[in-house]
Amino acid sequence: MMNNLFSIFDPSTNLFNLSLNWLSTFIGILFIPLSFWLIPNRHFILWNMISTKLNNEFKMLLGPNSFKGSTFIFISLFFFILFNNFLGLFPYIFTSTSHLNISLSISITLWLTFMLYGWLNNTQNMFIHMIPQGTPTILMPFMVLIETISNIIRPGTLAVRLTANMIAGHLLLTLLSSTGITMSNYFIMFLIIIQILLLILESAVSIIQAYVISVLSTLYSSEVN
Repeated sequence: MMNNLFSIFDPSTNLFNLSLNWLSTFIGILFIPLSFWLIPNRHFILWNMISTKLNNEFKMLLGPNSFKGSTFIFISLFFFILFNNFLGLFPYIFTSTSHLNISLSISITLWLTFMLYGWLNNTQNMFIHMIPQGTPTILMPFMVLIETISNIIRPGTLAVRLTANMIAGHLLLTLLSSTGITMSNYFIMFLIIIQILLLILESAVSIIQAYVISVLSTLYSSEVN
């Protein structure tokens, strides 16, 4: 019996007091050798189709001034988050993206990189973004303050958005499954159908969240060019 509902997200498997749960984050590396086959399989063909679509979309978002190959960063980010989101839907597998340790590390690293590059190379452009076009002179100090605060909280909003969505679905599934012990057979069948529908919804949320984080990161990077 769980003392706390959120204990399902706690790392529990350890060896010599080192948590082994975080190793699930890097299981996706095992799929990389599949791309070196001379004759591609269906998995690799689907992977290439998704990568091509994302590459075209991120190119459009970044604009003509972007560096060649910069879209690969955001494509890799998409697949990394997508894989870990999906992995957490399987029983007894640790969901690393439901922790702020992972999501904050990703978002803060990207945000700091964008900010350092922007302020060191495009200082004038960064100042222009502080004041929207057509702002009255009297409101300019307030707009600078508002834009600065909104810029600072960006990594936090990215991390919390991903973490909260992953936690919410898992908690709902756990709450519903814990009530099945006291139910009759007819209600259990109804509960199983609801759980299946929720799993389908969570699968969609896993894809959507990975896409949203990647697109927002791409938009943030396009502002510093």
